[in-house]
Amino acid sequence: MSTPLSQLLKEASATQHKAAESSSFITQLMRGELDLDAYAAYLANLAWVYEALELQTHQGEPFVSSEDLWDPKLDRFASIERDLVALGAADWRERFPSSEGLAEYCSALMRLNGRADFRLVAHHYTRYLGDLSGGQAISALVARHYGATPEQLNFCNFTEIENIVHYKENYRATLDSLILSDEEIAQLVEEVQYSFTLNQQLFDDLGKKQLTSA
Repeated sequence: MSTPLSQLLKEASATQHKAAESSSFITQLMRGELDLDAYAAYLANLAWVYEALELQTHQGEPFVSSEDLWDPKLDRFASIERDLVALGAADWRERFPSSEGLAEYCSALMRLNGRADFRLVAHHYTRYLGDLSGGQAISALVARHYGATPEQLNFCNFTEIENIVHYKENYRATLDSLILSDEEIAQLVEEVQYSFTLNQQLFDDLGKKQLTSA
């Protein structure tokens, strides 16, 4: 393969990625046009996603064993739960039930066969690399706009990773070293595009709920 896999995934999903990060809910949240309750709703939706995702990343014999990929330092579910408790939403499961888009997202994750399934890489890449890339900016904006405290911002705080820039470089190098057939690469690209679309649907559902409650 002439194009490194990490570059191929980025380029092939650029349209879906842009659509997800440009959703009205995310745009309003990052501009300071909502409130901490909206941020709690955002985190609760991600809690459902990461619970399903991390169930997969911790089971099965991995088709790739590198800890640069299946690294427990990336896990976010426990951090999100701590944030939700600090935000007064310890009852997030009842308070923020699954929407149609979120249900599809979690179902898509649960259909995978753990670390033995190369398609899991698509969802791992979409969520965790995104967290590493934009996490600090999100924390800064939520703190600035809504007065969130450090106790409410564990989600984007990767304290166990010393150098995030180097970590991301190693992560991409691990992706580039994966041995996949042309058919598997095509399926992986499709799954990454789908993963970003699932994120967009989740954000769109949050936006609709925000309009309803306004």
